[in-house]
Amino acid sequence: MKPETAAETVASSEPEAEAKPEAEAKPEAKPETAVDVAGEVETATQLVSDEVNDPEEILQAGGDWPQWGGTRLRNNTPNVENIPTTWNVGRFDRRTGEWDSSEAENIKWIANLGSQTYGNPVVAGGQVYVGTNNGAGHLPRYPNDIDLGCLLAFDEETGELLWQHSSEKLITGRVHDWPLQGICSAAYVEGERLWFVTSRGEVRCLDTRGFHDGEDDGPVKDEVARVADLAKADEAYQGTVEALGEGNVSDALAELLDQRGHKLGENVSIETVEEGSQWKLTGEVAGVERTLDLKVAGPRLSIFKTLSVHDKQDADVIWVFDMMSEPLGVSQHNMASCSVTAYGDLLFVNTSNGLDETHINLPAPAAPSFICLDKNTGELIWQDDSPGRNILHGQWSSPTVAVLGGVPQVLFAGGDGWLRSFKADRGKDGKPELLWEFDCNPKESEWILGGEGTRNNLIATPVAYDGLVYLAVGQDPEHGEGEGHLWCIDPTKRGDISPQLALKVEGDGRVPLEHRRIQAVKPEDGEVAVDNPNSGVVWHYSVVDQNGDGEIDFEEEMHRSCGTVAIKDDVLYVADFSGIFHCLDAKGTDDGKPIVHFTYDMLAQSWGSPLIADGHVFMGDEDGEVAVFKFGKDHSEPLEEIYMGSSVYSTVVAANNTLYISTKDKLFAISKQE
Repeated sequence: MKPETAAETVASSEPEAEAKPEAEAKPEAKPETAVDVAGEVETATQLVSDEVNDPEEILQAGGDWPQWGGTRLRNNTPNVENIPTTWNVGRFDRRTGEWDSSEAENIKWIANLGSQTYGNPVVAGGQVYVGTNNGAGHLPRYPNDIDLGCLLAFDEETGELLWQHSSEKLITGRVHDWPLQGICSAAYVEGERLWFVTSRGEVRCLDTRGFHDGEDDGPVKDEVARVADLAKADEAYQGTVEALGEGNVSDALAELLDQRGHKLGENVSIETVEEGSQWKLTGEVAGVERTLDLKVAGPRLSIFKTLSVHDKQDADVIWVFDMMSEPLGVSQHNMASCSVTAYGDLLFVNTSNGLDETHINLPAPAAPSFICLDKNTGELIWQDDSPGRNILHGQWSSPTVAVLGGVPQVLFAGGDGWLRSFKADRGKDGKPELLWEFDCNPKESEWILGGEGTRNNLIATPVAYDGLVYLAVGQDPEHGEGEGHLWCIDPTKRGDISPQLALKVEGDGRVPLEHRRIQAVKPEDGEVAVDNPNSGVVWHYSVVDQNGDGEIDFEEEMHRSCGTVAIKDDVLYVADFSGIFHCLDAKGTDDGKPIVHFTYDMLAQSWGSPLIADGHVFMGDEDGEVAVFKFGKDHSEPLEEIYMGSSVYSTVVAANNTLYISTKDKLFAISKQE
């Protein structure tokens, strides 16, 4: 999925940096390394137990919001109070970006993000975390013409940038790491540890305090980081290399390092490691005694450093699990996008394994789609490849964990359009226990390249509410609008609990069909879809003739959706990609029909999910407006529609009496101001 409806246009209209960092190797620890030092990590982490991290307590507290959806239930309904329902972001100079706050109202602070932002804010431990790209160029060593995936950490009170985790682009390019998309997932925070998925297909555990605590926590220590590159095409290149060979620093190299925040002191020395291609620079760098490594690699001279406690603006990495390397060998489609969650010491991750650039071939059919790691160490506990070769496109949903029917269940929305539930434990022999599976598409629906078909992916995150599970279907927003479905599912059933079964008529009998990627049932081939006697459907919403005129209007349809539902007091809200905001009864009728309270046309596409907080509902859209509704089934018109200055692709978040809204390029902290 490319989270930009005009991603091709954007990528072609904004030139990529000439000095794009293309790391030849990843120096971080591999999964095996993390396992070897399990004892050290467990001691250092001081993890919070799941009992302390109880979802209901977090929802009721109205305090921190430490993951996507706030808790592992993924229901965006914090019990915050005294948050504003009206605000004004002020004006921004189009040329300089300077903020004119003279007309601003209820804006606590503003922070610059990248040029495209899709990660949802997470608030925990006095800090706010957002995934974005490098459009802001916060770090001098990575100016904004270098494309990166960035996870930014801000001070919750002031909006000051504390540190940045920088993910250089994969050398395989847009098939795995689409230009300018950045970090599209949200972090998960517990105590002083943070877990997230990078744009390079890695699961990383970070120290939330970074190097501000004066420690380089491990087992990953002494990370190698890029400082600058000097291209061979640059007129200063030859003179710089010759000077290094003579044990000197050229003026051009000194100026480049100064620009990248690494000004050299008067006394530095050059040591030749390999004649004509590798040197060490030792001495005072940015006021600190350290060594820089200089290497000729491909079409450039690259300068690297070893991260230390002096690098306050950089992230402190604890461990790394690279899903694209062995033993998993995942091949993500365009990007990795999973907001991880945990249950006890178990960390659950959707790997984003998907198709290649042909949109037909699956490069890594044996790679898992869903994995469980030990969050202390990064050790792989189990893996599952249930979608098999039936992945339609990519896999960009996020897992949910809930105790349902007395059983801890982890919900995985797969790339084949099936929702599966596994027992949320350590599994057996490297495999999880499958509890139930549910096909979220009608059996006769068909997958057609480019979004022309009726068979859909699962991009939204499942929500657990009052013993039931809720999920909408959708596709890559680039595929446009189309037919959608919203399901309410009973998770206490077992086995195949899909609405229908796919069968082949053979004589007087019917034979079950194997799951197929393109179309489960082809009527022209003597195949039929029959009602499943073991169906887990509580209710299903696709179309409802609300006004009773015998016709289905555009506003009476559920379209494809990237959005996750939010539910409070049995009132459910969800937005679809066509910009229709739906309000339903969460329980439906006794005979399995949906109850639609109202729909509202926002007149703009919607990528995000609703927030229910302090008696109101907040919903953003691609036009950059946030609609504010009074909570309840009878309030079908917004009180306000507030323009944020640029597109709102993410979800409004509330924590500690403050709203957080990340637009395409800025993060706003919004609270009542005197």
